[in-house]
Amino acid sequence: MAQNARLWALLTDLSEQVDWYGQKLSKEDWKDMCTASLRKSRVVPGLDPGSFVVTGLHTSTMTKAEHSALTELIVAFGTERGVVFHDGWNDVDAF
Repeated sequence: MAQNARLWALLTDLSEQVDWYGQKLSKEDWKDMCTASLRKSRVVPGLDPGSFVVTGLHTSTMTKAEHSALTELIVAFGTERGVVFHDGWNDVDAF
């Protein structure tokens, strides 16, 4: 439960502070982006012409170790882009 709350707090900070190629992404979009990066997801053609689907994005099936790795990935990515995480998340020793 605490891991999930931490995840969504970090994603909220990303969504509020990072422009991605000129766009603001929702925290749900950032979850998909970071999860796809962590899991090295595949992109496959969608059912509709011109659409694409990224596979393997479900965080509900992650182990605690995978969840921790996802959190670390988010913090590293955000820190590189100057994101100020609330509640001391910029302090890597907090993990």
